[in-house]
Amino acid sequence: MGISIWQLLIILAIVLVLFGAKRLRNVGSDLGSAIKGFKQAVKEEENKPAEKTLEKKEGENVYDVAAEEKKPADNKSDKA
Repeated sequence: MGISIWQLLIILAIVLVLFGAKRLRNVGSDLGSAIKGFKQAVKEEENKPAEKTLEKKEGENVYDVAAEEKKPADNKSDKA
C-alpha cells in the first residue's frame, strides 16, 4: 500500500501553489549544484596523492619533519 501517482500529483500541485514555480526552480538548482560540488570534492580527495611518508632505513634514526622546538615557559612562581 504505497503512494499512488495521483497522490503524488496532488502533493506536487499543493507545493507548487504554496511556493511558486520560480522558488522551486531556484531550490532545485541550488540543491543540484550542492550535490555536484560534494561529488567533485569527494573525487578530488580520492585522486589526491598520498602524503609523503618517511622511510626508516636500517641503522638510521627517523626524524619528524613537522616537529617544532619547544620553548621553556617563563613561570615566575618557579623563580621565587
